[in-house]
Amino acid sequence: MKKVFNLSHPKKKFARLVDSVRSDVKKYLKRERNKELPEGVDYWDFDCKFGPNAEEAKVVHVSGIGKAIDEGERQELTSFYVEILAKPGHRLNQSN
Repeated sequence: MKKVFNLSHPKKKFARLVDSVRSDVKKYLKRERNKELPEGVDYWDFDCKFGPNAEEAKVVHVSGIGKAIDEGERQELTSFYVEILAKPGHRLNQSN
């Protein structure tokens, strides 16, 4: 998902638009996590970026996307860019 979310609409309130962004992000993550894993892969990992636009987007952890959206809401941004790319993840073996 590489998307610029516009947070200005003549009929919808700002808070509802932010809630809709959260919902879209959660649905995308759920859909990607439910895809079948390739052989030898333990889980789906995600490369994520967030910013006011694609050029200024900074890397964030997948668990920090909600906080980044909160920060965008606090700054009352009229739009922001979210990038979430799924990649195969491998667990580190920790043998003691």
